[in-house]
Amino acid sequence: MRVLTRTLEVWRLGVVNYLEALKLQDKLISDRKAGRIADTLLSLQHPHTYTLGKRRTVHNLLISESQLKSIGAELHYTQRGGDITYHGPHQAILYPIISLRDIGFGARKYVETLEFTMTELASLYGVKARAGESGETGVWVGERKIGAIGVRISSGITSHGLAFNIDPDLSYFEHIVPCGITDKEVTSLNKEVDVNLPAEEVIHEQLVSCFARLFGYNNVIWRHKTLVLDQQN
Repeated sequence: MRVLTRTLEVWRLGVVNYLEALKLQDKLISDRKAGRIADTLLSLQHPHTYTLGKRRTVHNLLISESQLKSIGAELHYTQRGGDITYHGPHQAILYPIISLRDIGFGARKYVETLEFTMTELASLYGVKARAGESGETGVWVGERKIGAIGVRISSGITSHGLAFNIDPDLSYFEHIVPCGITDKEVTSLNKEVDVNLPAEEVIHEQLVSCFARLFGYNNVIWRHKTLVLDQQN
């Protein structure tokens, strides 16, 4: 019996400015729609950044935009789903640029599988995480949020994605109402375990491996990339 080969190209990008990552995603979306590239997964981190999605509610940003500079953070408006969220150092961020039609996924199954990706990673460290209940987005440990999801799908091609808290500075979440959900705490993998975590690069790789397995990719190509947008155009 012939096994269908599904290829995923993973770009390790390190720390990338949010707008640079957004421009790269736009280019890769165009390339994926035209069939010039295979399904691609960006693995990265951002500097301190707040983003507002299409369900944006500006009053969920609890400090003025002028105060953002004092805490070293940026604010960006996006076309992904969801409300406001935070990205920063010591998060594992995945941006899939994949064709849902090619893998036979609908939008709901896609989001659910992103949730499973994070819950499976947490389980590797003995942390019991769950998908959000009605009115909750992302992934939770009890009543504490450990992972966020905000996606965009255009002509069957995905962008944006997920952010899993390894050990970010949780005080940055105090300046927002994360995803518009009140009276809930935010947590991290480091906060939920009683053991020393491995290097963050290892956890990033584990998250990618969970993603690849759950989405059915059996050929994963890893690439280290230095993001210089002028070379991407």
